[in-house]
Amino acid sequence: MITLTGFADEISTDLKIQLDVLESEQIRHLELRGVWGKNILQLTDEEAIKVKAILQERGFKVSSIGSPIGKMSITDNFEPHYEEAKKAIRLAAFFKAQYIRIFSFYIPAGEHVHYRSEVISRMQSLVQLAERAGIVLLHENESHIYGDTGERCRDLLESIASHNLKAAFDPANFVQCKVKPVSEAYPLLDEYITYIHIKDAKSENGSVVPSGDGDGQIRQLLQALDHKGYHGFMSLEPHLQASGKFAGLNKAELFIVATRAIKQLLKEQNIAWS
Repeated sequence: MITLTGFADEISTDLKIQLDVLESEQIRHLELRGVWGKNILQLTDEEAIKVKAILQERGFKVSSIGSPIGKMSITDNFEPHYEEAKKAIRLAAFFKAQYIRIFSFYIPAGEHVHYRSEVISRMQSLVQLAERAGIVLLHENESHIYGDTGERCRDLLESIASHNLKAAFDPANFVQCKVKPVSEAYPLLDEYITYIHIKDAKSENGSVVPSGDGDGQIRQLLQALDHKGYHGFMSLEPHLQASGKFAGLNKAELFIVATRAIKQLLKEQNIAWS
């Protein structure tokens, strides 16, 4: 059983509108990244309490804290970022979320080997926080960070070797890094994959498209997940633009386009979702 969730701030900055759209698509979880124009880590304690109350009243749960932790240059001072990570841990506990999405630091072009030890040192510090709190950090593969390819993602996960660091597999991001998501990256990361970010992209220009319309090998991914009996979250992160055939659509409508595309593929593969 796949559990659908999503980055609801792609729908609207307004939490009520976010929840209305998710509810209309029978989605009862969200990846909490942005509310009222603020990143989750910028919320005051009072605002966090208000968000939690609204979610509870509407019957929604938080699948993951969509933090920007690790989305900084490896050459920048890590200490302030480390303090932000502590806040992300506290928020995950507050919202009863098992997961926090993180990244592995922007690396100067061609300098991955040079900065590898610093990346691993910083990641280990973050993982130690997560271990003490009983939270799982989800490393998202993304362009320009250390963990951009399947090989480097595995290097991180294998080197740190903690049950509190797992992979959030994003097929579109691999496409944008000129990596074939399923035929190249998936076999390297299969044992670490605990969460899926679902979006698709075209290899010729990196543009993001609805699931199944790009080169993200989404159908093959669903087959692979079904084969291994994956029963986890699949988080919609549409990144669709209101242009071309989607010209004139607002953000909420674009989110619904993305949602219905993955639902159709799940139906084709006879995979149940909730």
